[in-house]
Amino acid sequence: MSEKKHIVIVGAGPGGLCAGMLLSRCGFNVTIFDKNAEVGGRNRPIRLGEFVFDTGPTFLLMKHVLDEMFAHCGKNSADYLDFIKLDPMYRLLFSDRAVNVYSDRDKMRAELTGAFAEGSAGYDAYLQQEGQRFEKLYPCIQRDYSSLKAFFSLDLLRALPCLALNHSVFSNLGKYFKEEKMRLVFSFQSKYLGMSPWDCPALFTMLSYLEHEYGIYHVKGGLNKIAAAMAEVITEQGGIIHTGTAVESLLIKNKVVSGVRLQDGSEIAADEVVVNADFAYAMTNLVEPTELKRYSPEKVKKLEYSCSTFMLYLGLDTRYDLPHHSIAFAEDYTTNIKNIFGNKILSKDFSFYVQNACVSDDTLAPTGKSALYVLVPMPNNDSAIDWQSVCAEMREQVLDTLETRLNLTGIREHIECEKIITPQTWETDEHVFKGATFSLSHKFSQLLYWRPHNQFQELGQCYLVGGGTHPGSGLPTIYESAHISAKLICQKHGVSFGLAS
Repeated sequence: MSEKKHIVIVGAGPGGLCAGMLLSRCGFNVTIFDKNAEVGGRNRPIRLGEFVFDTGPTFLLMKHVLDEMFAHCGKNSADYLDFIKLDPMYRLLFSDRAVNVYSDRDKMRAELTGAFAEGSAGYDAYLQQEGQRFEKLYPCIQRDYSSLKAFFSLDLLRALPCLALNHSVFSNLGKYFKEEKMRLVFSFQSKYLGMSPWDCPALFTMLSYLEHEYGIYHVKGGLNKIAAAMAEVITEQGGIIHTGTAVESLLIKNKVVSGVRLQDGSEIAADEVVVNADFAYAMTNLVEPTELKRYSPEKVKKLEYSCSTFMLYLGLDTRYDLPHHSIAFAEDYTTNIKNIFGNKILSKDFSFYVQNACVSDDTLAPTGKSALYVLVPMPNNDSAIDWQSVCAEMREQVLDTLETRLNLTGIREHIECEKIITPQTWETDEHVFKGATFSLSHKFSQLLYWRPHNQFQELGQCYLVGGGTHPGSGLPTIYESAHISAKLICQKHGVSFGLAS
């Protein structure tokens, strides 16, 4: 570059920070604006007195992807972060049995043999065939789909049979496992995308495979430390991060983005703008309605969205005998799923997830105390549920369920502090469209070329990162979205990717 180009990034979430890290390494002037006091977006910490919680993601899958992002910057992730591999990865609780899930294959075979009548008979076939599917599909996920030419690439054409278009994750697992609960062990991961395993495309069977192949990791201090580490790298490379500084709108002229307008009215010029805000929120709040056609406010509302979540963060004055991760299935799981995704009503019998990270990490709470993270999948705000009215009742139901399903006797007596996030507050406070925590649905018609493009197709000098663009939700794929967008910007300006200019 004869002169350094200025890149403005809207939002310091995982995608924005990863893009900022890569682009500042490549010699661009990078400025990031975020409305929150700390970086991370839904990857930032929640601090309640001496207790620390992750807002959103609580474990790292495909650690090697994060390692690669740091390596692109000439950095070693282990110099910034303390990784703890979890063994077991989590404990699954059904009404009639419990299953510990391991990435160690011998341990997992033994667990399946002890828990299910069919034992581990289909486990090896599952690992082999889903491993082959992943090897063919993942290169397709890493590429840009800003044009149909890219969509009809040779690697994708070769991988088409692996898409199993006529199957869902749940039906695909029928090739390996007969019993429904056996399949749920390998299909509940569809919830990572905010989808039902009966609707989630079969290609996402790779999610459970990836856990079994690579394991999952906790980061000491919480996954929010990843955001802090990325911010540190950006600063080391000359980038600037403004927290507590909200972007009011994109500056657009003749369908080209030339910068951003901040909430205080000041305008910041940019050669390229990277949008890390929730996609649908950005299109309906940061852009004038008349600027867009394909993603006009009316059309954005008609897209299909993920489910939401009810979050309960509890600072407790005691510790319970509880694994790092616990996932409890509703007794009538299929009805609970239908209520979330189809009927969009509340269930008294619900599934939930609990993180008890203090069992592995002594930095999150004072000695003898614990920081408990509780997530309950819920309908998104298409439900029209009045969360202000039902929030208190839902809190009581969740606490009752923790007592009965996890044996957390007397939990109310041990609560020192707490925070609740409902589907409504996801939307109003966190700027998540419809409170859909996992962004756009990952149904096939909203994937690859049909998902909002990394080089946004409606506005020039505008790039997208995060769960609402290709490849989709989840930390590794969000990092890949940043990787794709950063490479596109480098190509445009004739910069060698990954090398300082």
